[in-house]
Amino acid sequence: MDNFAELTGNIGTVGYGLAAIGPGIGLGILIGKTIEGMARQPEVAGRLQGTMFIGVAFVEVLALLGLVAGFIVA
Repeated sequence: MDNFAELTGNIGTVGYGLAAIGPGIGLGILIGKTIEGMARQPEVAGRLQGTMFIGVAFVEVLALLGLVAGFIVA
């Protein structure tokens, strides 16, 4: 029985690690494309930056949901 408890904790940790991969990739793409857009059209940099921050907030919610799900399941 003790081994099962240790295994459950490790599975929760791996689960959160997998849940963090998606938002990490999403943030990389989102920020990279925003910087690319700013380099191409500097006059819309303010609007792009505002939209990027809204997108970053939504992507970070996914990471937090993965963390909370790990606590609920484990």
